Amino acid sequence: MDQDSHCTAERELLEAVNRITTFSTTSPSDEAQNQPKAEISCRVRKENTEKDDLQDSNASLSPNSSMTTKELQEYWRNEKRQCRQVKLLFEIPSTRIVEHHLSKYVMYKIIILQTGSFDSNKSVIERRYSDFEKLHRNLLEEFSEEMEDVTFPKKMLTGNFTEEIINERKLAFKDYLRLLYSMKYIRRSKKFIDFLTRPELQEAYGCLRGGQYTKALEILSEVIGLQERLTRGNPVSIVPTLCAIVVCHKDLENPASAFEYGEKALSRLRVLTSHRYYIPLLETMITLAYELGKDFLSLQEKLEEWKAKKDPIRVFTLKELAVREYVQ
Repeated sequence: MDQDSHCTAERELLEAVNRITTFSTTSPSDEAQNQPKAEISCRVRKENTEKDDLQDSNASLSPNSSMTTKELQEYWRNEKRQCRQVKLLFEIPSTRIVEHHLSKYVMYKIIILQTGSFDSNKSVIERRYSDFEKLHRNLLEEFSEEMEDVTFPKKMLTGNFTEEIINERKLAFKDYLRLLYSMKYIRRSKKFIDFLTRPELQEAYGCLRGGQYTKALEILSEVIGLQERLTRGNPVSIVPTLCAIVVCHKDLENPASAFEYGEKALSRLRVLTSHRYYIPLLETMITLAYELGKDFLSLQEKLEEWKAKKDPIRVFTLKELAVREYVQ
């Protein structure tokens, strides 16, 4: 490609990028205003940081930018990846009947996987009818308007354990989850996310408190992937789980793995130094870095900076914080 063609291509890319950026910062159309709860393309970032992100984007993509055409293309690919919503698919392939003392109920096996590509990290959970029923009641309290046309399979007085009824409910619950997930405000709600993750997290933290670190780590490693997908717009919300994994690896004498997950958690708290996990995590990371022969001085400097700005208060250790999670 000659120089004139290269310059023309670069100008066209810059103009296209600026048009898209300008479009993303303009006021919503009349149609969007009439439908305030509709899905808006690529607006999945946290609302309190969206304006700053767009300002930074405009500044970095100005016509005076020194970025090459290739760099601009790569930049915009990364931007689109960040905006792209992770779409999940819900399947209920099987069930099992549980008889416990005087009670009898059906457990539905739910497989959750990412669409669009082969997903080797699918999540598998089990829920019973009463779990779905509780979720439905909770969502009706908070999202009565959105749930207006959502149907829920009614409980039968008899015949709940027949193959016909169980198969009907398998299909009904699969459609139910898909419909809930299709609604932005519901799929981001704590009640929906808790339905899909809380029982497993409660079990994992129970194992952690009992010193069963291997079992706790096994469960946490399964649920963290699902948590990340469900809370993509709020990465800080998975910090407690990441820190629990750090605690498990540390007590199992796996300092390298503990440090790896600690870095993931610390990156999510970069601008949230007031978060309750920040200082305990920082102290743990200093210990791990020293043990592994890594740079601990930069972490120590952050700790000293925080102490200089804050009044001295009692701070729990990372393990003390972890064992307090999900205590009934």
